[in-house]
Amino acid sequence: MENESNNIFQRLKKGVALSFDEVEFYKLAEGAERAMAILVELNSSKTIGDIRKQLSTLVGYQVDESTTLYTPFSSNYGKNIKLGKNVFINQNCQILDLGGVTIDDNVMIGPRVNLLSETHPIAPESRKFLIAKPIHIKQNAWIGAGATILPGVTIGEHAVVAAGAVVSKDVPARTVAAGIPAKVVKSI
Repeated sequence: MENESNNIFQRLKKGVALSFDEVEFYKLAEGAERAMAILVELNSSKTIGDIRKQLSTLVGYQVDESTTLYTPFSSNYGKNIKLGKNVFINQNCQILDLGGVTIDDNVMIGPRVNLLSETHPIAPESRKFLIAKPIHIKQNAWIGAGATILPGVTIGEHAVVAAGAVVSKDVPARTVAAGIPAKVVKSI
């Protein structure tokens, strides 16, 4: 049996930068293929209940009945997505979750939102490394249409991310962040 601390998915979640030449890198493609197969079923579902059932299969636990997802939806792994209660995710949301994406209770996510917990180094000689950092969206936050949340970002409780914002730094609780890069523009 594989040692959990040596599992490529666990090492990514711990923030270890992994080279594309990593011996176990093929396991990321296998994880993505698993997700793609489930997403075919999820995205062809005709009811919220069926979508929730397929979403539960994707994430590996029973998603709460109060959570709603509108398709289409995309994820590259799925097993590192943690969803609270009364979460609403609108159409065309993409979640890259190798670094972990936690969405707390009562969060609203608008259409075309990207939650990207993975990146690559900027230096050309290091670019063929994968780096993962967790995203955490705290309770009662609202992520506006077309917003992008980058690796390692926490969105505070009751915060709002404006439509089209690109968030590269934490957003404090009870604030509105807007722009590219996103900056706090007001308190709530």
